[in-house]
Amino acid sequence: MLAPTGSVTSRPSILYIDDDAQLGALMRDYLSSQGFDVDFAPDGASGIRTVSLRPPSLVLLDVMMPGLDGFAVLDAIRRAGDTPVLMVTARGDTPDRIHGLEAGADDYIPKPFDPAELVARIHAVLRRTTGVTARERLPVIEIGGVRLDPGSRTVTCDQRPITLTSIEYSILELLMSSAGRAVSRDEICLRFYQRPVSPFDRSIDVHVSHIRQKLRPYGSLVQTVRGAGYLFALARPADRHP
Repeated sequence: MLAPTGSVTSRPSILYIDDDAQLGALMRDYLSSQGFDVDFAPDGASGIRTVSLRPPSLVLLDVMMPGLDGFAVLDAIRRAGDTPVLMVTARGDTPDRIHGLEAGADDYIPKPFDPAELVARIHAVLRRTTGVTARERLPVIEIGGVRLDPGSRTVTCDQRPITLTSIEYSILELLMSSAGRAVSRDEICLRFYQRPVSPFDRSIDVHVSHIRQKLRPYGSLVQTVRGAGYLFALARPADRHP
């Protein structure tokens, strides 16, 4: 059936990279039934090629693969662009999760996972990278040399482009739009992951650390408020006058 004149319909595309072909077939069937177009890559090298030729809306990436593992694939994807990546890790393997986040993953989900939770995580990541038409009406935010444009989802420091992942951009946008007010880790986690933060969840801390590093020399604008969360200051400490 043809779409009505003047309208465009499209399904988000998922690339699932995993050496388990049987699981890949099951995931393709399930995610297709949930409204996604799904491609499957049986190894890291073919996954990298697919991303370079046909960048998907999101990459679902398994960590444990022979040859190129998930971290090597993630590194290649991040060097090429900012395609959202949801990593699949072994349950309880906290070092892998932290490593993935530090390498630029947008989120992770442990195996074995609940299919409904996987779909919720995928939607949460995609919500951060869609809705451009509505965002074009949001004003540009400029504080202390850092300029954030919601319409284009770009950030510059003294007119120098800053490359952020989708989750890093979203956290920075929230902090800058709330400048001068502390934003709790719970608020950040609930907004972008649709789950409360756990006592041992370092994902938000890792992303904020990356933001600080990338905003140099303005990283000090992103401050930790003990017991309250994170705050984007209205001026750098060195710029304040007594």
